[in-house]
Amino acid sequence: MKTLSNFFALLSLFLLFLSCTKTYQETRGRIFSTHFIVKYDAPSPLVHKIIKELQDCDLSFNAFNPNSIISKVNRNEPVELDSLFIVVFNRGKEIHALTHGAFDMAAAPYFKIWGFGEGVRELPTQVKLDSIAHFAGMDKIEVLNGIITKADPRVSLNANAIAKGFSSDLIATRLMAVGIDNFLIEVGGEIYCKGVNPQGKKWSVAIDTPEFGNLIPGIERQATLLVSGVGLATSGNYRNYFDSNGQKMGHTIDPSTGRPAQHNLLSATVVASNCMSADAFATAFMVMGLELSILFLESHPYLDAYLIYKDESGSFQAYSTPNITLHI
Repeated sequence: MKTLSNFFALLSLFLLFLSCTKTYQETRGRIFSTHFIVKYDAPSPLVHKIIKELQDCDLSFNAFNPNSIISKVNRNEPVELDSLFIVVFNRGKEIHALTHGAFDMAAAPYFKIWGFGEGVRELPTQVKLDSIAHFAGMDKIEVLNGIITKADPRVSLNANAIAKGFSSDLIATRLMAVGIDNFLIEVGGEIYCKGVNPQGKKWSVAIDTPEFGNLIPGIERQATLLVSGVGLATSGNYRNYFDSNGQKMGHTIDPSTGRPAQHNLLSATVVASNCMSADAFATAFMVMGLELSILFLESHPYLDAYLIYKDESGSFQAYSTPNITLHI
């Protein structure tokens, strides 16, 4: 009788294990000149569907793809805007207004003159920066009835700080539409996740230590967040920068000055209901700095954030909103 009881106990544990075990697929590759990875609970892979959606995003937002919509907009060529472009553009406009210009897709000329993304990395003269100010800014470009209008033909866009997040959201929408509720999508570091991981727990997302020269994601970690049903994005300057006379010049450009933002905020991780917003706000916070970002978060409680900064002694410190859950 005892042997039979043991058998049924083991059988129950085995059935419980089977009920908790999920068959996760994984699709990975490159898009927007960066990587993507999608992990999802499904009986069979959805490689072609995922890649098709990301290719559509690339054809809308990749400024390094000469055939993309954004490239044609920047060259002032006639182009039919698709629904993806319009959604991202309009949300970019909204966040530009909410952040008083800290997030600005039309600050692209500044990125170019500093050599971030293309060209030679060098210090531009103040004369050059002043000349760019006449045609930089989201206030100088509109979408009216599906058509781009510019106040100056030299206005150009860069969607790098919002399009990757939107791409993660788009894949999430497609997965949920076919009944998949457990997944994690990462496009160039911008994440949307839902449900649970293969171990049946919330997804763990590592936040790298924002030390200049920390080039390999996941090697040096400052913290790990537990998340589900949200978008998450991190922005920082510790991987994309150059040295100028001993000063680190990061790729986060302050649109109000045309110069790299200089303050003690080193990394901004934002958690939002969608990754497109998290992506854009993370960039905006890196422009705004620690104090203004905290004030913004206090008045916009629908956002959560984990901000890493250096104190006066040079030590790493962190500020987090109440809803951030850390993996201990």
